[in-house]
Amino acid sequence: MIPGMGGRGMNPAKVKQMMKQMGINITEVNDVEQVIIRTSDKDIVFNDANVSIMNSQGVDTYQVVGTPEEVARELEIPDDDIRLVAEQTGVSEGQARDALKNANGDLAEAIMALSS
Repeated sequence: MIPGMGGRGMNPAKVKQMMKQMGINITEVNDVEQVIIRTSDKDIVFNDANVSIMNSQGVDTYQVVGTPEEVARELEIPDDDIRLVAEQTGVSEGQARDALKNANGDLAEAIMALSS
């Protein structure tokens, strides 16, 4: 428990003053349209994000508040890889693309799968 709160909410001006005394500065990022967090298998998208930056002792910490939506990421396969697999195996580019997707983009694995 923080001293002085006494079970009630604190005055926002007093909180801001205390944070300033501790060397903490918070700024809002205006006009945020979208925040995307990318991982290897999905994107976490905030279309209604509110973003603030807290600076304490020279370190910036970003806080994102909003409604997250998880979107699965599709594997991006370069056209050159598709053509190479198609040429090496004699299959169509569509079949080569499918084989590369099944092999998570691994050229050798896709060629071996189509060759057997």
